[in-house]
This record gives sequence, structure tokens and C-alpha cells, in this order.
Amino acid sequence: MRGGLFRAGLALAVSASPAAAQFDVYDNPSVLSLPTTLRATVRVPVASPPRGAADTLVALYPQLAACWRPPAHLGAAAITARFALRRDGSLQGTPRITFARVSGERRNALVTETLASLARCTPARLTAGLGGAVAGRPIALRFVYPGPNQGDRP
Repeated sequence: MRGGLFRAGLALAVSASPAAAQFDVYDNPSVLSLPTTLRATVRVPVASPPRGAADTLVALYPQLAACWRPPAHLGAAAITARFALRRDGSLQGTPRITFARVSGERRNALVTETLASLARCTPARLTAGLGGAVAGRPIALRFVYPGPNQGDRP
């Protein structure tokens, strides 16, 4: 009999725990979600590279694309690189190309230039606040090159 009361009392104590009773996934959905990918499109080459440390995402994206140069004989093209940054603005891991719109023989040159430009432009100059906000979050940056005629569209 005593064992039965003890078990019943223990079960009552566990279920009455305020922390267990108040926690709900819907109250804090970010607890169980993956980081949201930061997405942006930048027209390259960047006309006027930003100066100083980036304090917003709007200032960060052109800073990351400022080192991009068109490979020889490239027409209109678009390419998307997926990567992550550390707090100090350096690359975390190896960037990955997830999309490229360009003719077959020019694809390798475009991929090589895009990866090289990210290496040249990093570590990005970030404020402490922006560095903390973007650290480890995936970034999908789309580089759009309109072509040498500036009227072509990829």
C-alpha cells in the first residue's frame, strides 16, 4: 500500500511542474526550427562598393558582391551561392553553388569566379550586432550579370 501512495504522489508532483505544464511548441516555434535562409539578389558588378562596416543586411549583400568580376566572354548570367558567415565576417565552410543560368561552356568560369569573389570579399566588415545576427545562418546570394550590353537579361 505504501508503494502505491508513493507512486501516485510522484506522478502528481511531476505533472504539476509549472515548467512542463507551461511549455508549448507553439509558444516558441523557433526552438524547433532550422535557421531561416537569408536571401538576396545583387546586380553585379557593384557600381559603388559600400564603405565601412555593414550594420544591416541591405549593406551586407553589396559588400559581399563587390569583388565579383565577369569572366571573359560572359553574356547575361545569373548564379546563386549558398554559404554562411561567422561573427567576424569570415566564411564558415565552403560555399556551394545552388543555381547557375549560363551556357554550358561558360558555367565553369562563372562558378570559379563566384567562389573566388566570395573568398576575396571575406572576411566581410560587420558590426558586432549584425555579426551576431548572421553568424551561422545560411545565406543564398544571387549574382545577376546583365551582360556587356547591359540590356540582356539572364
